Amino acid sequence: MTKLEGYKTQSLWLSQLTDLSIRPSLTANHDVDVAIIGAGFTGLWTAYYLKKKSPELRVAIIEADIAGYGASGRNGGWLIGELSEQDSYLEDLWPPDKERARTLLHAIPHEAQRVIQEENIACDFKLGGMLYVAARYPEQKHFLQAYERELRQKGYTDADFKWLDAQQTGEKIGMANASGALYSPHCARIQPAKLVTGLAAACERLGVEIFEQSPATEWGDGNVVLANGHRIACQWVVPALEAYGVSIEKAPFSWMRYQRPVQSAIIATEPLSEALWQEMGLHHGEVFSDFSRIVTYGQRSADNRFVFGARGSYLFGAALKHDARLSESEIAFRRNLLQTLFPQLEGVKVTHAWGGNLAISRKFRPHMLLNREHGFALSAGYGGEGVGATNLAGRTLSDMILGVDSPETQMPWVDHSGTFANSKRWEREPLPWLGYRALTSISLYEDKLLSAGKADTARRKFADTVYRLLERKMA
Repeated sequence: MTKLEGYKTQSLWLSQLTDLSIRPSLTANHDVDVAIIGAGFTGLWTAYYLKKKSPELRVAIIEADIAGYGASGRNGGWLIGELSEQDSYLEDLWPPDKERARTLLHAIPHEAQRVIQEENIACDFKLGGMLYVAARYPEQKHFLQAYERELRQKGYTDADFKWLDAQQTGEKIGMANASGALYSPHCARIQPAKLVTGLAAACERLGVEIFEQSPATEWGDGNVVLANGHRIACQWVVPALEAYGVSIEKAPFSWMRYQRPVQSAIIATEPLSEALWQEMGLHHGEVFSDFSRIVTYGQRSADNRFVFGARGSYLFGAALKHDARLSESEIAFRRNLLQTLFPQLEGVKVTHAWGGNLAISRKFRPHMLLNREHGFALSAGYGGEGVGATNLAGRTLSDMILGVDSPETQMPWVDHSGTFANSKRWEREPLPWLGYRALTSISLYEDKLLSAGKADTARRKFADTVYRLLERKMA
């Protein structure tokens, strides 16, 4: 197997690229205005907006593998107009400021769509919204209605989240025993690897240099050092690495203490017949989640596959997962869950299964900052909303680097101290590993009890109490 063929095994999305190639590496010292480490969504969006706003800037991206190799080419394909735990940032704002922040977030899919159309990027973009569905056990409807009440108390309206009864839900998605759903229009379905490659090409047309097979080992104070010994001198460094930041040997502020790698786990079926899709719905590009603590997410791909993921894992020592393959048990869990939701899928083949590395922050919310003393700007800790959040990050980081005061730079998730003052460090091992394992285990245990119809037992109450305690401790 060639290296290029190996990259195509990393996910369904990468396997579908017909024009995948490997760009040349950086083989000499280099001098630019902005050096970006990582050719994923954060790095590419930042480079794109920098060159659109300031075409004379010299911008270079260095990538350890190929563009989209990391989380940007291995996610579930939701481009959502939200940030992880956004309301914890917004709760202390005055109502007009809060509304401006929400409007900015909800506009993320539309801004991405504008660029996609302007740059003629074919990435299966479809703005169909998202569905949080109650189906597998009666308590899901109660949980979902409680969540709706919470959203209303925070000021969200039907324009943001609309309750659908069983019949209305069935008109959008043919999920077995669906009793209701919350629908939000602020989400698009995409083929993420196609968006990555399209963005990379758009950046190159604007004059951005992209060097692949060029891993960095050190950055800070106007320098990026590569594994081959060459250096990039620059005014600004953008470490757009997310989980892969743990591979950097030296950087300011011990920055990876503020985010930790976790792993996603996703499967995809063979292409399904139109007759099956007539039963299962999702005709307009909607994405969906079975509303539970095991955190599911799915979409109907443009080639009529089911793509479906659920809560992933955390490796001891904040290690990266280098093998994208899933174990048989990981595949079986997601397949069985998907088939419970859609019994029509009995006998359907799972053709692709993969995992990827993403990063979560200690408070489960992203942070964006610029440090003038050490000359860097970064955005990280996206959690599950990273595909859309990176677009906002690209606009925000580009404005901060250029010294532009904009609505993006005035948001509460932007750390103007440049020192991670608004963030919290992760504890040292084994505490993060134990916490994540415990949270995952209790959520699976609770879900098993609920699915078996044992929701009123002491065990169910115990599981709920333990989960809430762990969630508070982890926050």
